[in-house]
Amino acid sequence: MGASDAETYVPRSRALDLSDIPWDDVPRHPLPPAAVRTLRYMQDIESHTIIYLRELLGTRAIDDPDVATFLACWFYEETHHGLALARFLDAAGHDVVVRTRSDRPVAQRLEERAIGATARLWPNFIAVHMTWGAINELTTLVGYQRLAATAGHPVLTSLLERIVLDESRHFAFYYGQARRRLARPGASRVARFLVDRFWAPVGSGVQPPEETRALARYLLSGPDGLAAARRIDATIRKLPGFAGAKLIEAWLGAAPAVATA
Repeated sequence: MGASDAETYVPRSRALDLSDIPWDDVPRHPLPPAAVRTLRYMQDIESHTIIYLRELLGTRAIDDPDVATFLACWFYEETHHGLALARFLDAAGHDVVVRTRSDRPVAQRLEERAIGATARLWPNFIAVHMTWGAINELTTLVGYQRLAATAGHPVLTSLLERIVLDESRHFAFYYGQARRRLARPGASRVARFLVDRFWAPVGSGVQPPEETRALARYLLSGPDGLAAARRIDATIRKLPGFAGAKLIEAWLGAAPAVATA
């Protein structure tokens, strides 16, 4: 993206177009139980975007015009992803995760305070958020691609292809911002320290650990799944200061239940 990412991004921001999705065809195709479980996870996390946004509104991120504008578009688009996945699950005869978003565990509340404190103390905090966002958006869009490939449901594939286009634009914004900000003196060193010690897959801490492991088993098992994980890691390693970073593949290796359960 160019010097003003917002000017490039905003004109392309819109709600997900579902006008020609054949919803009546959804129950005509079988949906594996593991795919339903994965969809529920993804729908819940997309709907949880409002909580992630609330955390960011208390940081330096809102002081940057491009980032603040992007976050407004990002929240709007992610909300429609959650609604679309909920509609698909309903059409398939399955319910969604019902969650009181304001009822957060103590650990999440402490994490939000830690993020706010770090942002106040370190002027380059946005570099960490942009890096974190790039990792999460990339894992999300690859996850959707893997879900389409493994579930083999034609209507779901069509829906996910549309969501992936949005997620690809989200990733491009985060990645471009991260690459520029990490090039600043000291930024990559602190960002790498925080990512190495605190990063976990999207949805960790929101969904129970067994649900995150189940999603990984379904999407990242076997040669194709492992290849997808390695592509994610290889892409993030191209960021300044992230050569040799161990992310998805390392997490999979540290979670033996992914391979054995």
